[in-house]
Amino acid sequence: MNKPFLLLILCMTLLANAVHANEDDILGVWRNPSGKGYVQIYKENGKYYGKVIWLKKSHDDEGKPYLDKKNPDKQFCTKPLLGLIMLRDFLFDDGEWTGGKVYNPDDGKEYSSYMKLKDAKTLFIRGFIGFSWIGKTLTFQRVS
Repeated sequence: MNKPFLLLILCMTLLANAVHANEDDILGVWRNPSGKGYVQIYKENGKYYGKVIWLKKSHDDEGKPYLDKKNPDKQFCTKPLLGLIMLRDFLFDDGEWTGGKVYNPDDGKEYSSYMKLKDAKTLFIRGFIGFSWIGKTLTFQRVS
């Protein structure tokens, strides 16, 4: 087999596996990679946001809600994690949601981010500092 033919087969395979996303395909409820939380992605004023709507364990043993303790902005340190907006300001562009920020309550930091659907039930969210190739991709699964 010659190399141009193999290259053609590879390109056709990649195109067949590509997901053509529409603007609002991302809307819905997504389970985080650990399975311990759900994030609802919604649209407001043309931008996409995600807020924590369910946590496997939202309260401590004393019944107090877990708080956003590591947030560098002290006014948010007393806010519960349930209801936290962790994805903000995404815009749809050519099959991806870009230009947004993802907040990580585990370290209290916000990262540049983009989101992309692998398929109708799988969402990749990539957070990064500076360059997108220096970062981490998390895989979320659609709940509804």
